[in-house]
This record gives sequence, C-alpha cells and structure tokens, in this order.
Amino acid sequence: MDIQRLWFNALDLWGTLDQHPTLHAAIGLGVLLLVSLILGRLARFLVLHASRLLARQQALRWFDDLRHNKVFHRLAQTTPSLIIQFGLKLVPELGATAQHFLGNVALAFTLLFMTLALACLLDALLDIYARTEHARTRSIKGYVQLAKMVLWVFSIIVIIATLIDRSPLLLLSGLGAMSAVLLLVYKDTLLSFVASVQLTSNDMLHVGDWIEMPQVGADGDVVDITLHTVKVQNFDKTIVSIPTWRLMSESFRNYRGMQQSGGRRIKRSVFIDAAGVRFLTLEEEQRLAGVRLLGDYLASKRKELQDWNEAQGLVADLSANRRKLTNIGTFRAFALAYLKDHPDVHPNMTCMVRQMQPTAEGVPLEIYCFTRTTAWAEYERIQGDVFDYLLAVLPEFGLSVYQQPSGNDMRIGLAGRVAPEPTPRRLEEMSEA
Repeated sequence: MDIQRLWFNALDLWGTLDQHPTLHAAIGLGVLLLVSLILGRLARFLVLHASRLLARQQALRWFDDLRHNKVFHRLAQTTPSLIIQFGLKLVPELGATAQHFLGNVALAFTLLFMTLALACLLDALLDIYARTEHARTRSIKGYVQLAKMVLWVFSIIVIIATLIDRSPLLLLSGLGAMSAVLLLVYKDTLLSFVASVQLTSNDMLHVGDWIEMPQVGADGDVVDITLHTVKVQNFDKTIVSIPTWRLMSESFRNYRGMQQSGGRRIKRSVFIDAAGVRFLTLEEEQRLAGVRLLGDYLASKRKELQDWNEAQGLVADLSANRRKLTNIGTFRAFALAYLKDHPDVHPNMTCMVRQMQPTAEGVPLEIYCFTRTTAWAEYERIQGDVFDYLLAVLPEFGLSVYQQPSGNDMRIGLAGRVAPEPTPRRLEEMSEA
C-alpha cells in the first residue's frame, strides 16, 4: 500500500508540473543530463574493456596503441553529448529556441571530442609507424604535427560556427582577409614545413644521423625531428634544438655516408725536423734491409738506383749526380707498408703517406687511411696505436719530430749541457712489429 501511495503521489506531483512549464523543462533536462552521464560512463567502460581484450591478440597489437593514446576514451566521451543532442526532443515544455540552442551546444561538444579522438588517432598512427623499418630513416612527426594543426584550425572554425548558428563558410571567407596576418604569425611554421618536406624528400636527414653544425653548437646525433625543430644530442649529452628551416638555409655536415661506408678516415700529419733529413749510409741500408716491411722495397729501390746510376756513366762519380736513398723517403715507404699491413686499416679504401709542403714547424708527412670501424672509441684507439708506433720508430731512420723548445730545453741550453739523445729501438723489435 505504501508503494502504491507513493506512486500515485509522484503522478500527482508530475501532473502539477504542467502548471509550471519552466520547472518541468528544468527537471526534464536534469534527468536527461543524468541519464547521459550514466550511459557515457557505461559506454566508456564497455569500449575500453573490449579494446583491452582485442589488444591481447598478436594480430591486433595496434589496438593497444589506440588504447594507450586514449582514442577509445575520447570516442566514448562523445556519448553524453550525442544522447543530449537526440534526447532534447523528449524533454517536455522545452521551447524550440532553447531546444535549438542546447542542440547546438551539444553538437559543439560532440565535434570537440571527435576532434580530440582524431588527434589521438594521429598520435597512435605515429607510434605504429615508429615500429616499422622506415621509421629509422624517415620521420613523419612533422607531417603529423601539421595535420593536427590543420585539424584544430578547421575544428575550431566549425565549433564556433555551430555555437553562433552560422555557416562555417562565412567564417572561412573571413580568413581570406586575415591571410596576411596568418602568414605573418605562422611564418616560422610555414618555413619549417617546407624545410621538413625538402629534408625528407631529398633524404638529407634521419633520426640517428651524426651531424655537425658549428654555427648553432651542434655536434652529435639527431634524436628527434619535429615540424618546428630538430633535436641534436651532443656528445657531451647536451641537447641542441635547431629550427628546421635553418637546416635548409644554412649548411651542415652529415656523417651518415661515413657510417654507411664502414670506414672512418685518419688524416693527421707527423712533422719531421728538417735538419735530420739526409741520405742513408750503406750501413744503414744494410741494417734497414732486415726489417720485414722494408725488405722488398729496399731491394727493388736499390736495383732501380743502381741501374739509373750506371746509365749515367762517369758523371755518376760525383755525389750530386747520383740518386740515393733518403731516410725520410725510406720512412715514408715503411709507414705505408705498416698501414697496409695493419689489421685495423681498411684494405679497400684509400691508403697513402704523402709529404706536404714544408713549413716553419718542419716537413709534414700526412697519414691518410681509413679504419675498418666507425665506432668512435675504437677509431681513436686505432689512430693512437698507429701514431704511437710511427713516432717511436722515427729514430731508427735518423729522424726526429719537430718540437718547439720547452722550458726544460731552455734550462739545458742556459746551463751549457747537451740534452741526451733518445735511445733507438733495437732492430729485432722493429722487425717483429
């Protein structure tokens, strides 16, 4: 009886609301809003639960990317506004004007959450693309950012047009008059977009490339390429953000070709003291002939010089008319043979030892070759080993490295003492090297 009485009392109360249309409409709107929120929560639970179950399948792993980027969450958020939009016709005593206005507001919220869902979808597609092989060489992050920017511009125009109940074409036509202002405001964005397209289409820059751009303090690996900036992590672990358009308007060095070739260049000079350059004596020739790397060279060279000197006849009796072996030339041949015999020097790339123009610091002998590895630490180790040995073996050829006088040299000179000469390496050690 109590339940029946309460039911009839509720019906009597609802009937009296016909005398208060405003209150009747407000209660109807409140009930519609409550139902939409409850159904929205239910829809979000069902959608997220279903997406979680589907993502467990190996073939549908991309569902997990959509879920992590809240694509389904944003889609579920459109449920309350859709229910309100289509449920306004069921609200009693609601005027046509109020129904039209509230319908536009609900539609605006629907468009807003749909835009958020599309933006999240673009982020999910970016994550899916990041797992592909193409992502290692080509970045689409700039294109995704541009697409999101265009999406938001048009969405805002449509939402504003919906709220003010005007055609979006009216607002779009007004943008023509503001084009000059928009070009000024988005100047860097347009420049960066064009630069990003050129960098990608011309295959000029990839994530992971080692680039060097001294004018902006960049010397390291590219870690991210976006619409507006390119982030470079220097070798000291600092991050440099370079505007994308500067990579097209200014020059930069990309070491990708070196990394792909499999060899890294060594190009460094040893400055020989010019005062030590001379002809080899017969005893020195015989001693150096025992060096494994010089045996064939000295044999062929002495035969060549002997034939040439004999062809000169009596003129060759004068020392100035005879060709002789020099210590610097022999060392140059030894250094080249040492590089070609070195296991860490690339055999299929340029390898030479050349004499450069003499300077005030001596006679430069440039070592030009490539290592078998491009790893920085290994490269420095190989380069150090090569020059350690060449510098240490110089006294065997009667040569020394040019070095400006140090404080110790000045003290020895003022004291009238003679600096001790470096002890030459034993021939046996040199032959074994």
